[in-house]
Amino acid sequence: MKKNHELALELFDTGILDAMYLAGLIAEPKRMTKKELQHWVKNGKWYMVWEYTVAWMAAESNYGWELALEWIEAKSEGVQSAGWATLSCIVALKQDAELDTNELERLLKHVQDNIHNAPNRVRYTMNNFVISVGCYVAGLTDKVITIADKIGEVHVDMGGTDCKVPDAKNYINKVIDKGYLGKKRKTVVC
Repeated sequence: MKKNHELALELFDTGILDAMYLAGLIAEPKRMTKKELQHWVKNGKWYMVWEYTVAWMAAESNYGWELALEWIEAKSEGVQSAGWATLSCIVALKQDAELDTNELERLLKHVQDNIHNAPNRVRYTMNNFVISVGCYVAGLTDKVITIADKIGEVHVDMGGTDCKVPDAKNYINKVIDKGYLGKKRKTVVC
């Protein structure tokens, strides 16, 4: 199936989780309005929708950074996790010169100070944010590794699955060893 923005909006509004996820695969992020993104994050209902569908669309839209910073301060665990996932996607996409490294450092400090007391899925997406900054923003990698050391192991209830929470320091070091440090993505939708 090719991109079909109107169909994506209709699919999302069905409330059927698989259809909502599919909506993120066929939507056109540059056509997403701020109102549509807010509607999607408010009605996500499932971590796969918040952390993937919504985050992908927001990161590749014209409103990703602004909305992500708003969402990480929300009361809802799902909305917070969408915010952190959006930030992770943004650092994977945007060239370092386009990123506010002072703000990224502030956010990393926030994660360091709050990750272990954050809600379950927020811990997961905060950890992924640390990994993303460490892997995609080469100028911050050494600082991120130091922060990852201070954070230590992150515990997340993965719902009885075999899924594991990646160790940030080990993950970043594997990326360095493979020679992929700082290599940006063309899209985060997959």
